Amino acid sequence: VQLVESGGGLVQAGGSLRLSCLASGFIFGLNDMGWYRQAPGKQRELVADITSGGSTNYADYVKVRFTISRDNAKNTVYLQMNSLKPEDTAVYYCKAKVYVSYYWGQGTQVTVSS
Repeated sequence: VQLVESGGGLVQAGGSLRLSCLASGFIFGLNDMGWYRQAPGKQRELVADITSGGSTNYADYVKVRFTISRDNAKNTVYLQMNSLKPEDTAVYYCKAKVYVSYYWGQGTQVTVSS
């Protein structure tokens, strides 16, 4: 299993970014996916997840602003982030649930300047 995130970067408050996670090594369309983030000195936390059937779940602090989606034909899960705030600064990780195991990508840095 391999998960490769991309799309992070530096953006001003109020701006937008779209993160991508390209998955390989498993049947992508049959498995649940998620985005997590970890800020310096804090624990990793759920941002949003999406089931194999397309049902989504969001942390309260990103509802309305962020949208998770998936393209099974491209083995990719996306995180569209709008109205970014400085407190959204973190390393964002992609997570896959494959059967009873969990796999993580290497992360992509998102920095939001005020």
